[in-house]
Amino acid sequence: MNHASPPPRVRREDRVLAEVEAARDEIVAFTAEMIRIPSVNPPGACYRDCAELIGRRLQATGLAVEYVEAEGRPEHTAEYPRVNVVGRGPAVRGRPRLHLNGHFDVVPPGEGWTVDPFSGLVRDGRIYGRGASDMKSGIAAAVFAVEALRRAGVELAGAVDISATVDEESGGFAGVAHLCETGIISSDQTRYAIIPEPFGPTRVCLGHRGVYWFDVVAHGHTAHGSMSHLGRSAIEDMGALLEAFRTRLAPELATRISALPIVPEPSRRPSLNVNAITGGQADEGTQSPCVADRCVATVDRRFIPEESLDEVRGDIARLVRSVEDDDPERRFTIEERMVVHPTAAPPGSPLVAALSRAVEAVRGRPAELVASPGTYDQKHFARIAGIEHCVAYGPGPLEEAHQPDESCAVDDLVASTQVLALAALELVGPV
Repeated sequence: MNHASPPPRVRREDRVLAEVEAARDEIVAFTAEMIRIPSVNPPGACYRDCAELIGRRLQATGLAVEYVEAEGRPEHTAEYPRVNVVGRGPAVRGRPRLHLNGHFDVVPPGEGWTVDPFSGLVRDGRIYGRGASDMKSGIAAAVFAVEALRRAGVELAGAVDISATVDEESGGFAGVAHLCETGIISSDQTRYAIIPEPFGPTRVCLGHRGVYWFDVVAHGHTAHGSMSHLGRSAIEDMGALLEAFRTRLAPELATRISALPIVPEPSRRPSLNVNAITGGQADEGTQSPCVADRCVATVDRRFIPEESLDEVRGDIARLVRSVEDDDPERRFTIEERMVVHPTAAPPGSPLVAALSRAVEAVRGRPAELVASPGTYDQKHFARIAGIEHCVAYGPGPLEEAHQPDESCAVDDLVASTQVLALAALELVGPV
């Protein structure tokens, strides 16, 4: 007598992948909901609304939800409260915890859009809107990666936490930095962290360049514009310094290249960008005939791991002194705004290995290991919380961040969700 063979057992990983695919429409709908909340920074609008939307979704996924306001931070005001949301998986003593973090603040939309930047429009397989790439799609991928594990009936040996935070676009100090400083995120609890910034579904981002952000102030002497020879124009002196940046420092920076696989390729070299210049009566509606006695240039100097901060500071200070020496009546001062050190996950990190295996399983090709030209909240995980096994991995094209008609391919959003789910399964392990 013939007995029918029992149906083949479906692998745990395949169940998880199938649950993500089955949730495709839900993932897109949740991303669109977030996009429709204009959580614009500056000034920090609608943060509470966005945090509560995400918090409700985290609760539905079975996480214990806490809203954390950045009390004591100057950015946290009654008009624009800085509200973060944290969802915690069930604690398993002595077992690893994985933290998935994304920021829900977005930059202002700017000009040049052909669609409503806060519509969450889905068209031709893409979702459009400010934050579609950077990085509300990434938050949706993180949330539904954990939801897929739940729906697949996977019981984890460790735990996965998710946070959605504010102000990354202005440094993250009221967001991830606040959570790290208050111990809500710490290496005592968390072994691994993934930030789903938009690098695309096949790239694992190991870390980022450093930033030396500063003002140079040119000090002149005011006089009547009809007798300008009695004054000294700070704007003209600033012009000399800017020309020195271009002709003396920029060629030197172009000779330096990092071993870190920073993308795009030109960003493997250090860079210097003048963000803004203000001088004289630039901020005054009514002008009077005066020689400008003050001019300020805000400068963004990105540096690679092969450069020390002392070297970067020294390059700037020496150049400023040399321009002063060209004309003894010139006078400049340097005022620092922010310093961010380069950071990268350690070689041989099991986090990178797990994500790389998940990328190959989902996309059928090896993961590309890259590094970011700009900074993101990995700096706070590493420097404040002491979580060295931290990387970025998430959906969306990096090049569309902050651009008009920002978008993310739905297929990439789903694939990244699958990768995050498989990586979580490996890192915190099934029972």
